[in-house]
Amino acid sequence: MKKSSILMIVGAGLLLSLFYFPLWNIELGAPQYPIPLGMNIYIDGIKGVGEFDLQNIDGLNHYIGMKTIPKPEQMWEFTVFPLVVASMAILGIALGIGGYFNKVKPSFFLVWLIVMALLGIAGMYDFNLWLIDYGSDLDPHAIMKMVDAQGNPLTYEPPLFGHRKILNFDAYSYPHLGAYLMGLGLLLTFLAFVLGTKSKKQ
Repeated sequence: MKKSSILMIVGAGLLLSLFYFPLWNIELGAPQYPIPLGMNIYIDGIKGVGEFDLQNIDGLNHYIGMKTIPKPEQMWEFTVFPLVVASMAILGIALGIGGYFNKVKPSFFLVWLIVMALLGIAGMYDFNLWLIDYGSDLDPHAIMKMVDAQGNPLTYEPPLFGHRKILNFDAYSYPHLGAYLMGLGLLLTFLAFVLGTKSKKQ
């Protein structure tokens, strides 16, 4: 049980990496930008990959009526997500410590994992809603109003995952280091549950 408890502590602790590493990255490449513009999405805000990337993206978006990239205080998610991540990390570490001293059953590790997975899915769903709103809620007085072949207004939402062509830009959206470390943490907590359950049966 001690080995599984240590895995639980490490797995839950890896959530804290989200305070230092980006969760997601969106990159915009085009012939006029040989070095693509990019933004890294953290749990507490959005930062440019390059020093002036956010400024340049906002400048481009202005012409087609997209909103400026939100500041942390403009989205409730950037206040709530750090609290949720910190709370789940502390709870997971506490469960691991409890397991180490045989005060907590391995099933609690699984419950923690399920709750964390559901919160992750909810976060991705919310992120996708923001992308749709960001790319489709356009200023009707924009300088450029682009339409498709049927005359419908174009939308510019980046993909949640993968690639999308937006005018002459190639938009790429993929998880970043923080997401991979969180995934590793969830894997470790699952292993903690499996090993803990086996040790209890012996």
